[in-house]
Amino acid sequence: HRPLARGALQPSQAIGFLGAQLSVALGVLLALPLPAVAAGLASTPLWVLYPLAKRVTDWPQAVLGAAINYGGLLGWVAVRGDVDWAVVAPLYGGAWLWTLHYDTVYAHQDKRDDAAAGVRSTALRLGDSTLPALTLFSTGAIGGLAGAGAGAGLGAAGSLGGYVYFCGLAAAGGHLVWQLRTVRLDSPPDCLRIFQSNRDFGALVFGA
Repeated sequence: HRPLARGALQPSQAIGFLGAQLSVALGVLLALPLPAVAAGLASTPLWVLYPLAKRVTDWPQAVLGAAINYGGLLGWVAVRGDVDWAVVAPLYGGAWLWTLHYDTVYAHQDKRDDAAAGVRSTALRLGDSTLPALTLFSTGAIGGLAGAGAGAGLGAAGSLGGYVYFCGLAAAGGHLVWQLRTVRLDSPPDCLRIFQSNRDFGALVFGA
């Protein structure tokens, strides 16, 4: 399914597409307030390093999580003009752990091809220990999101917003438990099924 690897896309086409994406992203970034522009530019090492991560570390999913979830911090700065670490730190950490969870499941689809190609992943690194690791990742993800809610004041007694948020978070946690109980890590189609089901987790958190 990788267009460059199977020759469906030429390197020059890929570079052109990347350039177009980066140009659009830069345009969006420059439309934000100056503190958000500075925060966005500070993320440059993350998205530059991620494509190389599979060649240099067993934890490319951790690099992906650091890069892809930076948007939470950037969005906060764009709206508020500062960083409230009591909210942003657990939010970023929880989202990072969720990325480790779902992308490790995804990586199990490709583990044979990755091993043959000499690239690295958490699926290959964790092996038979993947399920306990996924349990830690998903537990930490829910804990981080709960911490973000508490930091935002949603844990106050009698708070209707807090009740709705934490009930939604409990439902999202239940969905992750379902993933852990049903995933078959040696079945690529099942790994894809579980990976795709994370849209439902995201919807539950968004709804909360």
